[in-house]
Amino acid sequence: MTTLVLTVVGGDRAGIVASVADVVAAHGGNWENSQLAELAGAFAGIVEVSVPAERAEALRTALADLDGLHTVAMPAGSDAASPSHRQLVLRVLGNDHPGIVRELSSALSAHGVSIDRMTTQTRDAAMAGGRLFEATVVASAPGDVDVAAVADEIERLAAEIQVDVTVD
Repeated sequence: MTTLVLTVVGGDRAGIVASVADVVAAHGGNWENSQLAELAGAFAGIVEVSVPAERAEALRTALADLDGLHTVAMPAGSDAASPSHRQLVLRVLGNDHPGIVRELSSALSAHGVSIDRMTTQTRDAAMAGGRLFEATVVASAPGDVDVAAVADEIERLAAEIQVDVTVD
């Protein structure tokens, strides 16, 4: 079996997941893992599938022909969450303003920390007015990275960009 990672993007509509799943199944594939979301009328997802090696190219071609979707299939990379990696979870909350994601992701990258998953949202602040920014970041740090130093850097940065960050 060959493992492929699919990225799927298109306008949101009923049946998108079913159409992708039908194509995967028609080529003898198995839907393994996925992260799918609708946001502001658009649908996007990433899906890990396994398929018999001799059918992988036909699956790629069939996925490219799905109506109204841009779908790309590529071979799966290595699993970043190997035993030599440590997981970090950051929870961010603060007044929304440009640059929060850029600053936090740059600080993590500078330490060799890779973001595995990130969810963000903005919402109205209940009493104070304005918008709040919230994020949860799950990241992998190589075994040789000083996690305490990363946490210290993130805490220093949080004060600078005026958000609250907890690092677990």
